[in-house]
Amino acid sequence: MGDNMSKRLKLISSDAEMEERSFPNPYPDWDQGVLSAASGADADYQEPFDADGKISASFQRKVQSKIKDLLQQMEEGLKTADPHDFSTYTGWTGIALLYLQLHRVTQEPSHLQRALDHVKRAMRVLNGRKVSFLCGDAGPLAVGAVVHHRLNNAADRQDCLARLLQLQRPVLSSDADMPDELLYGRSGFLFALLYVNKEVGGDAVEEDTVTKVVSAIVESGKNLSAEQKKTERCPLLFEWHRKQYLGAAHGLAGIYYMLMQPGARLPPDLLSELLRPCIDYVRHKRFRSGNFPSSLSNESDRLVHWCHGAPGVVHTLLLAHKVFKEEKYLKEAADCYGICHGTAGNGYAFLSLYKATQDRKYLYRACKFAEWCLDYGKHGCRIPDRPYSLFEGMAGTIYYLSELADPQASCFPAFEL
Repeated sequence: MGDNMSKRLKLISSDAEMEERSFPNPYPDWDQGVLSAASGADADYQEPFDADGKISASFQRKVQSKIKDLLQQMEEGLKTADPHDFSTYTGWTGIALLYLQLHRVTQEPSHLQRALDHVKRAMRVLNGRKVSFLCGDAGPLAVGAVVHHRLNNAADRQDCLARLLQLQRPVLSSDADMPDELLYGRSGFLFALLYVNKEVGGDAVEEDTVTKVVSAIVESGKNLSAEQKKTERCPLLFEWHRKQYLGAAHGLAGIYYMLMQPGARLPPDLLSELLRPCIDYVRHKRFRSGNFPSSLSNESDRLVHWCHGAPGVVHTLLLAHKVFKEEKYLKEAADCYGICHGTAGNGYAFLSLYKATQDRKYLYRACKFAEWCLDYGKHGCRIPDRPYSLFEGMAGTIYYLSELADPQASCFPAFEL
């Protein structure tokens, strides 16, 4: 896909150590000249676009056909899935989130009912051990509140919200065992609050509650930065399992992304004083390839997926451009290449770049990632541990493919707002 953007398509795999984690890119890159010259019925335009520069009807039909096929396979496969995995990441809440997305795209009532079925299943097995949207109780409760809101079940929605807000206590404590990252920690709980406010209404979660969670994350970051003597270079520093990760799932990029969200309401002076130098600190860690290391102590340029690497960091850089109005962030986002361990997750980097720039080359690249997904299961990829789940398997691919019906409204699940 040309320049530094994506000379590699990421393998859909687990995090197990492997010799190679990517496939050679078999596609030609975007050629603006071909589309510009296109006119008339016999136009020489570049697939998957038509002569008007839009995603062609034939390509959309292929995508919709594959979605239908994969949904059937997924539902059959889920009959043997872990009945106790309630998480958004690999369990039933992730499937509920997929059906919410399909309902948004198609307005098909049966999809909303399927979302309800799956989130109810998830809420029957909550364990109270984790607080995040992706891996903890906050995910099923937040998604449950949204599903019940769309079904006009006011009492059930309020019950979900009340139970969600009860998770504040461990989040707001100064317990050193509570991480700040997105997958398991405070930022993951913050996402749940912001998600509910976006989908249900701005007053579903009180501003004071959000402020307290944001403050807890900020104070934790300040403390570690001071301890590591990095206050000037990186005022907010975070670690997980004693490693200072950079990526979206466990690291700095994901935490900064949540703190910069408009719904987090971090005051402009703190955004400038605390977040801007932190974003610059991460920027300066970029490899020449356009990728990023997985942690500050790792110089290996090997991991190219959402949780570790450029496909996650690109979202943070794009939001920094929106917040701080500086072109350097947009430029560096475009120099990065790209759901978690796979092609679909990397494709979201291009959808986000397209939304930010309206440059069709990014939509073209996103479509090529989708085209790769149309041959799901035929690339020799390793089978993930949870092959039908949202973040490791088939549900994530279906989610990504569904975004092509309206790329401008695309949103990386459980991350973008």
